[in-house]
Amino acid sequence: MPEVIFNGPEGRLEGRYHHSNDPNAPVALLLHPHPEQGGTMNNRVTYTLFKTFKERGFSVLRFNFRGVGRSQGIFDSGIGELSDAAAALDWMQTHNPNARICWVGGFSFGAWIGMQLMMRRPEINGFISIAPPANLYDFSFLAPCPASGLVIHGDADDVVPEESVAKLVTKLDSQKNISIDYQRITEATHYFNNEEEADQIKQMSGDYLDRRIVELAAE
Repeated sequence: MPEVIFNGPEGRLEGRYHHSNDPNAPVALLLHPHPEQGGTMNNRVTYTLFKTFKERGFSVLRFNFRGVGRSQGIFDSGIGELSDAAAALDWMQTHNPNARICWVGGFSFGAWIGMQLMMRRPEINGFISIAPPANLYDFSFLAPCPASGLVIHGDADDVVPEESVAKLVTKLDSQKNISIDYQRITEATHYFNNEEEADQIKQMSGDYLDRRIVELAAE
């Protein structure tokens, strides 16, 4: 998968990009965990999502937020990282002008950024949020939530209690025309540290995408 460098608000941003052979392929942007806690675009969960979208014919981009890897800038507590994500989506849309379907996926901090991006970009049709930090950040901006999506969480998460995510899911799922698929991985912690858990994420997200792609194509 080619390394790409593109312009962000505070300098260059480093990414990995797969471009589909289909000129009308859907696009997906994937966002990694907290930069100050070791999060990078090569995180196991982020890479697993990358493969899942790639296998379904998407043009897909994952990248390092500012100050991570070869990306320039310094951590900006989510404000600048949201701007980075917007710049990444702009870059991908420039290279995929015919894309009719657009998804965002994120893990932990990346899920929080991704859902904020979704509120600002009406072209985003769906999302996959893994271990969204509902107890650490305010998700009240999702009112109303603009798209349906998938939430995956570990039921042994000791960083983000499962109850806080379940409460968020219930709130979103009750909104008009929004459906949230909530999947739990038994005995998984916040970091999904083993290959078996990554495989479960791949299976859950892949099954969900297979179903939703058909539904979106019919709309």
